[in-house]
Amino acid sequence: MSGILFVISAPSGGGKSTIAAAIRQRVEGLGYSISHTTRKPRSDEQDGVDYHFVDEKTFTQMIDGGAFLEWARVYDHLYGTSLSGIRELMASGRDILLDVDVQGGRNIKTRFPESILIFLVPPSLIVLEQRLRKRGTDDEAVIRGRMEQAADDIRACAGYDYIVVNDRLEKAIDETQSIIISGRCLTHRQLPQIKRMFDFLSD
Repeated sequence: MSGILFVISAPSGGGKSTIAAAIRQRVEGLGYSISHTTRKPRSDEQDGVDYHFVDEKTFTQMIDGGAFLEWARVYDHLYGTSLSGIRELMASGRDILLDVDVQGGRNIKTRFPESILIFLVPPSLIVLEQRLRKRGTDDEAVIRGRMEQAADDIRACAGYDYIVVNDRLEKAIDETQSIIISGRCLTHRQLPQIKRMFDFLSD
């Protein structure tokens, strides 16, 4: 049986990268696909660890070559998820965690209907703006653009399987971890193993 695809989305500054990183440390056997992006790395980011940082020409060539499961232009930069990387992980039976924007989440759900989508909602737009400013990586124009987009992103939460309110980081991590564990315990996921454990169930 192929692995489960878990997707975390949030408006910019909503905490998806922070929570995804924490989940990868806590949940055993969870694969992670590193996205490609054309934006420049922030001071604390490393190529091949946080993202694969590429120029727009390279990214466009990858689009033309069908390299991405999903890709989107977000805030003047391109982001994409490698299709070959996802297929290899899923074929090995490993579950996968992705943190992508709303456009990416929709595209993945269309292509993999059994994927489990989790949306992180900030406690308010005021708090979201405070988080963006505290991050200290964007100028005023970029912050305004991110805030304008945030309302549209939050509206998309209704199309997700689960919603987690990220008002307290530790609680949000715990709730996201619980969703992943419960996804792994769904009957149709567990039944093949149970049938191997109890041969009389194969009758």
